[in-house]
Amino acid sequence: MNLRPLYPLVCGVVIATVTGCDDDDVVGGLISDVTLSEEEIEVNESIENVESVSFKGGKTLTLDVGVGSGAFHFSEDSADEFFTITDRGPTISCAESAAVLGVTDFCMNNGAVDTTGQIFAVPSFTPTIYKFNIDTGGIAGTKVGYEVIQTIKLLDLDDQPISGMPNLSTITTTENGYDNQGNLQGFDPEGVDPEALVRLPNQSFWVAEEYSPSLIYVNAKGRILGRFVPNGVENDLANANYRVTGSLPAILAKRQTNRGIESLAVSPDGQFLYFMMESPLANPDSAAFESSRYVRLFKISLQSGGELDSVVGEYVYELDKPDTFTGDNTSQQSDVKVSEMVALGTDKLVILERVTRHTKLYRILISADTTNILGTEWDTEATSQSLSLETLPDLAAQGITPLSKTKVFDSLSEKADLMSNVEGMAVLNSDYVALINDNDFGVEGIKTSITILNIAEQLNK
Repeated sequence: MNLRPLYPLVCGVVIATVTGCDDDDVVGGLISDVTLSEEEIEVNESIENVESVSFKGGKTLTLDVGVGSGAFHFSEDSADEFFTITDRGPTISCAESAAVLGVTDFCMNNGAVDTTGQIFAVPSFTPTIYKFNIDTGGIAGTKVGYEVIQTIKLLDLDDQPISGMPNLSTITTTENGYDNQGNLQGFDPEGVDPEALVRLPNQSFWVAEEYSPSLIYVNAKGRILGRFVPNGVENDLANANYRVTGSLPAILAKRQTNRGIESLAVSPDGQFLYFMMESPLANPDSAAFESSRYVRLFKISLQSGGELDSVVGEYVYELDKPDTFTGDNTSQQSDVKVSEMVALGTDKLVILERVTRHTKLYRILISADTTNILGTEWDTEATSQSLSLETLPDLAAQGITPLSKTKVFDSLSEKADLMSNVEGMAVLNSDYVALINDNDFGVEGIKTSITILNIAEQLNK
């Protein structure tokens, strides 16, 4: 939605004392002088060349772009600008085909029903970075709206758009992809499922994704310069047309399917990158993932040019219990997840922890007292639950001090009507924070919403 044409009207009606209303300087002044305020902005962005998709069985869905898988405000940008990123594209679980599409057994793999795969409504979709300008308040309170001022598709080394289709993997779990007619699609070694991003002063990006899981280094135009995966996974992605390096801890390959790297932050001085898993690892098995409250947070040193140097820290974050998310009626620990992270300073972070309708923000500090488990026995793939970090009954008994957490925002008490599935958070200035939801491309009719809240100051208290 581009509402810039409203500016001449505002100029002509409100600023009667200004002559030459078509003067670029005047318009530029209006844009730059917009004052942020608490606001909710509905986002409507269409998928390129796609208005709707018809599926086997006759169901047709009207889709839009789910731009809110992650968010980041770059400190050198205006306070009303921030970046977001899409995930892999519109998908429907094969297990939910009857409920969503009215077709049972939609996904067939060589004659066998596949309930673990995903239906990709638009297999050619390219994960994309968006840059928004949000004008939440204008002259005399005029609502101006938002504008997408930049889109950056993720590209391979030949500047060809990549896909969001799954990777073949012999090391970690994967899933089959099917098109809108139920046809089995091939695996794509270049495919990624982005969930978070940050931008560096040299205009490059770091992107976190779920498949491998991996961290992706991207230049200003979207070209992937390198993909960093758990040690051993790189062999499965050897045919990707970009550099793949197995430099992340091998234990990360134990991530549960669709619960990979979900959060990413960079220290204000650009020296350190932080990333966090969405959920506990399936270590040694899915039962551990289902019951555990321990999520791993990693710290990486960056080279002066922005490239990955080395992993220097690994810490334990303890999730809240599900019954504390009273905005959601759940008793399943696996429903609690970490969906976003932002760095307020070196080793000072804010974590977005949520279920569906209930969102909490916690401030954490990596201190001298926090146990760094990198390279310890807890980084070894467990062969039984008794050897697994994820199933430890007591961290203290093993000499592990987790990250301390201080609650700094609770949607239930402070913003009860906050949208569901918040996955993006950007601190815009010393007062305002932007939150954005992942609407899953409108598969279930949900809209993307940007919510601006005056809570930045309390994040630091």
